[in-house]
Amino acid sequence: MPDVVADGLRLLLCGINPGLWSGWSGHHFARPGNRFWPALHRAGLTPRVLDPAEEGLLPALGIGITNLVPRTTAAAAELGADELRLGARRLEALVARHRPGAVAVLGMGAYRTAFGRPRASLGRQPEPLAGAPLWVVPNPSGLQARYGLDEIAALLAEAWREGGRRAGAPR
Repeated sequence: MPDVVADGLRLLLCGINPGLWSGWSGHHFARPGNRFWPALHRAGLTPRVLDPAEEGLLPALGIGITNLVPRTTAAAAELGADELRLGARRLEALVARHRPGAVAVLGMGAYRTAFGRPRASLGRQPEPLAGAPLWVVPNPSGLQARYGLDEIAALLAEAWREGGRRAGAPR
């Protein structure tokens, strides 16, 4: 699944990997019931709840999407630690190349494994990624009900605000 990226985005969002529905449709966060698109709208990042097929509109809004691992699986649990660590290096290179104002990884467990931070918590991380502030946000999958839509949206809004302060700033 291709990345939706551009230079100087305000916020780069990084999922874990495409699920089967996304792989089939060719669009990020496409599974019905995924809270990604409603969370973006509730956070004030989009003017309405976008359809996954409208992901191409995001760069004009200052938002990009990528994944830690490009491989499609039925569940993120099918990914190995080595794949996730390789994905962290891939993400770092993508951030260095495109220089977004902030980065948000959507999935705490995947972040902990990929970046070797077993005690990481939600929110802004103490270490930037290739100079960009780094946030961890709950996975918005409808299969992950531990965190509500409001919690996800609030963290996205915080990352968005910080990205706006830093977008285009020299690092």
